[in-house]
Amino acid sequence: MSRNAEKGINVQPFSVRVRNAMRHPGSLVLCVLTNLGALITVLVLGFLLAYILINGIPNLSPELFSLTYTSENQSMLPAILNTCTMTLISLLLAVPFGVGSSIYLVEYAPKGNRLVNLVRVTTETLSGIPSIVYGLFGMLFFNNTLGFGYSILSGALTLAIMILPLIMRTTEEALLSVPDMYREGSFGLGAGRLRTVMCIVLPTAVPGILSGVILAIGRIVGETAALMYTSGTVVKVAGLMDSGITLSVHMYRQASEGLYTEQAYATSVVLLVLVLLINFCSSNLAKKITKGR
Repeated sequence: MSRNAEKGINVQPFSVRVRNAMRHPGSLVLCVLTNLGALITVLVLGFLLAYILINGIPNLSPELFSLTYTSENQSMLPAILNTCTMTLISLLLAVPFGVGSSIYLVEYAPKGNRLVNLVRVTTETLSGIPSIVYGLFGMLFFNNTLGFGYSILSGALTLAIMILPLIMRTTEEALLSVPDMYREGSFGLGAGRLRTVMCIVLPTAVPGILSGVILAIGRIVGETAALMYTSGTVVKVAGLMDSGITLSVHMYRQASEGLYTEQAYATSVVLLVLVLLINFCSSNLAKKITKGR
């Protein structure tokens, strides 16, 4: 017996659904368009992955993973380490504020409060701002006004501001998806609001929260425009106050110069594997947390 049958879900075969759709012209058109859109999406994704792997894997070499960068080896290892550092610092700055703000908006703020509505509208607006604007803001404020200069810290602070709306919105949706009966049951047993939020609501919403964190990681790893103005393009293993290049900026610079196109393809393969590895680890962590509840 299939899992859907065990859950009582009646899933009809594709041929049966097509025959049912043919009885109504509108349903048939919608069915064709939906399946065509799904097919095009899968084909485009498969083409992009195949193109990157075919052009990148043959150009991978041990010299690309040397600890010290030179114009001859075009090593990407310093950029990989800087990317991991940038991702970690950005998440440490953005996740507590994003999750905490969402908890207040959903669990503590009065319903229909104008300030809450203003915060939500502002969050939606910030989500649509181009990354180049964040980069210019980071350069003017963190680099110049605060005197951080081109540094990993300036880049991480800029990225933290950039991903904060994403984490807030996904966390808020995850908290809203928790049934109210969980809260009411906890209150009925004598638990306070803080205990209910920390022991009942948050553990239930963890998979949704981690989904937002995964999306934020993808944006951090793939960001170029904002980091070119804040963290700089120095290819070395950078400290917190040093200028350092990330993997995506490193790949962009190689491709734009036109002299290291093959190395740029190899860098794109490593960047793809790094993102997939982070997503895989995050998904497994979410599953373990869900099963442990």
